Amino acid sequence: MVKRWVRFAHAGTQGAGASAGACFGTLEADQVHEHRGTMFDSPEPTGLVLPLADVTLLAPTQPSKVVALWNNFRALGDKLGLSAPPEPLYFLKSPNSFLNPGETIVKPAGDGKVVFEGELGIVIGTLCKGVSEAAAMAHVFGYTCANDVTAADELNRDPSFAQWVRSKGHDTFCPFGPAVATGLDPATLVVKTTLNGSVRQDYPVSDMRFTVAQLVSMISQDMTLLPGDIILCGTSVGVGSMKPGSTVEVHIDGIGTLVNRFE
Repeated sequence: MVKRWVRFAHAGTQGAGASAGACFGTLEADQVHEHRGTMFDSPEPTGLVLPLADVTLLAPTQPSKVVALWNNFRALGDKLGLSAPPEPLYFLKSPNSFLNPGETIVKPAGDGKVVFEGELGIVIGTLCKGVSEAAAMAHVFGYTCANDVTAADELNRDPSFAQWVRSKGHDTFCPFGPAVATGLDPATLVVKTTLNGSVRQDYPVSDMRFTVAQLVSMISQDMTLLPGDIILCGTSVGVGSMKPGSTVEVHIDGIGTLVNRFE
C-alpha cells in the first residue's frame, strides 16, 4: 500500500505531539494525519487530523546530504554522446540549497542561465554503509520529487576545474517534496516536469543506467547514508532554462507535484 509522508508546520495546534514547529504525518486526500516519534522508526498516529489547506508543507526530510547523479539516463547520455559509466558518477547538493515545496528558487547574481532538472529522489530510511545490492532495498524508505537546479554557465566556466559544487549548490537550488511515498515500484514511475504549464520532461525511471538497488549499494561503499538522506537519480532529456517569474513543477504519480517559483 502506498503511503505519503509529509513534514508540515501548523501554528496553534494542541494535539499530542503537535507544536508550532515542524510536525510529520501521512497525507491522505486533502487531510494530514499527524504522527509522533520518527518517520523512519515505527511512528504512531496521534489522532490529530488537519485539513491540508490549514498546514504549510515543508521539505519531507532533513537530509545530512543529497547525493545527485550525472549521466544515469540512457536517453540523455545518448543525446549528449556520453558512454555508459562503469560506476555511478555523482556530486553533492549542499544543505543551504534545500528548499521547501512552494517556496521560491532565487536567481544568483548575474545574467547566467539557470536550468531546471526534474528528478526522482531515493529517500534512505536506515543507516546504510557498505551494503550489498541484494540488501540495498531494505534501506530505502521511499521516494520523492526533486529539482536539481543548476547555474549552467558556472559549471565549466574555468576549463581547469568543473565547478559542480558551485553551480549546483546556490541557496534554494534543491527543492524537494511534497511528500515521501512508500510502497512504490520505482521501475514503473515517470517523471514529468512542466515550465509555466508546458510539459518539458516526460521520461520513465526505468531508463536509468543503474537501478535503485545498485545506486544505494554502490554509493554506500563510498559514504555512509543516514536516515533522511536523498539520492537524486539524475535527469533525462528536456532540461531547459528558467526565466525569473517562471513556475516549475515536477510531478510523479504516487508522490505528488513539487511546485516552486523562480525569481
